[in-house]
Amino acid sequence: MKNIVIIGGSKGIGSAILLQQLETNCVYNISRTAPDVSHPNLKHFAVDVLNDSLPEIENIDSLIYCPGSINLKPIGNLSIDDFRNDFEINVIGAVKAIQKYLPTLKKGDEPSIVLFSTVAAKLGMPFHASIATAKSGVEGLVKSLGAELASVVRINAIAPTITETSLSANILRNDRMKENMIERHPMKGYLKPEEVADMADFLISEKAKSISGQIFEMDYGIVTFKI
Repeated sequence: MKNIVIIGGSKGIGSAILLQQLETNCVYNISRTAPDVSHPNLKHFAVDVLNDSLPEIENIDSLIYCPGSINLKPIGNLSIDDFRNDFEINVIGAVKAIQKYLPTLKKGDEPSIVLFSTVAAKLGMPFHASIATAKSGVEGLVKSLGAELASVVRINAIAPTITETSLSANILRNDRMKENMIERHPMKGYLKPEEVADMADFLISEKAKSISGQIFEMDYGIVTFKI
C-alpha cells in the first residue's frame, strides 16, 4: 500500500482519482471541501491550498495536484486579476505543494508527481488566453523539474480535452452542446473523469518508471488529427 497525496480530490477529476486510489492505497486529500466518501484508507484535510499552510504528512510516495480553472473570455474581457488568479490556482499552488512535500517524497517508494495541463496549451483556441497561459506554465514546470529531479522523483502532466465534470457543466449543459463537442473531436468523444484517473494511476505506477518530464495529451484526437 502506497501513500498518495491528492490536492483537490473532492470534485471532478480529482474525485475520480481519489476513489480509484482508495481501492489499494492510503490517500491524503487536501481540499477546501470534504469528498463525498468515507473510507478507512482516507484522511481529509480541510485546507485552501493557496491561502493556508499545508499539513505535515510523514510518508508520501506520490503527489497529484488537481486544482484547475476554466475561465473562457475574449481577451478584452479578461482582467489582469483573471490571469493572476488562473496562474495562482494552476501554477503557484502546484509549486507550493511540491516545495512543501518534496523532501518527504524523496524518501518515498518510487516517488512521483502528476500535474494537469490542457489541450489548449498546444492547440490555439479562442477565449482560452488565460487558462492556456497558466497551463503552459505547468508544462514548463514539468519539463524543468523532470530534469532537475531525474534521478530522484518522476514528474509528468496530463493534458485532457474537455472532461465531463462540474467545472465543465456550462460547456456541456445540454444534449445539443454535448453532441457538438463529440463532433469536434476526430475520435468522436470527450473524456469521462475515470479515463483521466486511469492515466494518473498509470503515471504513478511502476509501469511508468521510465517516464518523466512528459505531457500526456488525452485529446480524442483534437490536437493530433485533422480530419
